[in-house]
Amino acid sequence: MKKKINIVVLLSSILLVFLFSIMVMESNQTVQTSNNTALSNQKIGWGLKRGKNHEQPDVGSVNKKILDEYEGMCLGNKESKNVYLTFDEGYEAGYTSKILAVLKENQVPAAFFITAHYLNTQPDLVKQMIDEGHIVGNHTVNHKSMPDLTNEEIQKEVMDLHTAVYQKFGYEMKYIRPPKGEYSQRTVAYTNTLGYKTVMWSLAYDDWDENKQGRQEYGKQKILDNIHPGAIILLHATSKDNSNILDECIKEIRQMGYEFKSLDEFVR
Repeated sequence: MKKKINIVVLLSSILLVFLFSIMVMESNQTVQTSNNTALSNQKIGWGLKRGKNHEQPDVGSVNKKILDEYEGMCLGNKESKNVYLTFDEGYEAGYTSKILAVLKENQVPAAFFITAHYLNTQPDLVKQMIDEGHIVGNHTVNHKSMPDLTNEEIQKEVMDLHTAVYQKFGYEMKYIRPPKGEYSQRTVAYTNTLGYKTVMWSLAYDDWDENKQGRQEYGKQKILDNIHPGAIILLHATSKDNSNILDECIKEIRQMGYEFKSLDEFVR
């Protein structure tokens, strides 16, 4: 009899461990907010299907729904030929000064999404961005995928950089670009509570790879062939090619009838 009881206890323990494991797995996919509304933490890697003949790309109904629900940005109004130029800045490769000079000469506003490393190593360039009327956006302290982080960790990644920029320049950041283009409904909702709007993109190419430079005509055609109404253009300021083709691209995009606008002027 004692042996049978021990077996029952053992089986009960195994069952409890199994049920607990299931609960933990489910909690990683769904987070309960204070009003008991379930927010998915399913990691989404940003992607899109390019349109043809300068039509807007398909960013996916789920992606669009999440961003629209939390006032995020990925596509502007398709009836308006406005475009929005943005740059990601994880580190300085020596080309941002030229990019800023081209923007100033052409009177084009842009947004630069920076990390803490960029702020700490290039404060003069960050100050120049602000002084010349560009937006400085939050790309977090350490460029970690936010769905992998708790809300407390996200708060530290976002607000430590926010505070550092404010203390240095008296500038309040309000736009965030999720590191690696990875987010979830939970992370978009939570960064909203920190005062941030999520900014994705609708036009980009593989300009971030330092081993794929020296393709200026390729980069230029990728940008010009895929420009579309409401485009949020993502370029990496670490690309030498981008610094060399930016002036031509700006001029040709304008000749195509588009206007460069600030994210502050975003039309949904």
